[in-house]
Amino acid sequence: MRILIVEDEIHLAEALTQILRKNNYTVDAVNDGESGLDNALSGIYDLIILDIMLPKMDGLSILKYIRKEGIKAPVILLTAKGEISDKVTGLDSGADDYLPKPFATEELLARIRALSRRKGEVSTDNTLKFGDIELNPATLKLSSGSKEVKLILKESQLLELLISRKNSAVSKELIIEKLWGFDSDVEHNHVEVYISFLRKKFAYLNSQVSINTVRGVGYILEEKK
Repeated sequence: MRILIVEDEIHLAEALTQILRKNNYTVDAVNDGESGLDNALSGIYDLIILDIMLPKMDGLSILKYIRKEGIKAPVILLTAKGEISDKVTGLDSGADDYLPKPFATEELLARIRALSRRKGEVSTDNTLKFGDIELNPATLKLSSGSKEVKLILKESQLLELLISRKNSAVSKELIIEKLWGFDSDVEHNHVEVYISFLRKKFAYLNSQVSINTVRGVGYILEEKK
């Protein structure tokens, strides 16, 4: 899962970035509203953590704009404002959740997991399932039946993306944007390498799931018939 943090308190943004990365999320952080809007409009984020009080452009304006542009990523509003009227305004503007400062990082992580479950991507035990495989993004463990293998972070992130878009082919360009960022200089062969790694892990597990190439489009996760 790729998360965007838009927070002008630099120390808080850095702390949240470190915490989320330790929990195996891919994170980008920016410190003003204009940068936040630019990043959010890229469409590469699975979740956005958005402060309301920001320089250059406030969080509610960003939220309304991205919803108007069709960005559907869940948004958690962070703000020092804790009054009911502020919460209602944020939710009516298109936010999915609201967390007043100060907050416990454990609560933020729980709310992220809850929004992931709401999207239907994660089961109640925080594993991702497709066919006969189960992926635990927190532990980076992939299992099928009684067999289990440990993934590296990029393998786990790639498989998470393929599972979340299991009904459609995922392009190499989107994979690069999700895993490395839209301004990355990573080339297509990097994606091919990690696809190869995952295929070998599937073979080791004797899984009936395969990553098939859709020529000219990208990759799709399918069950063998």
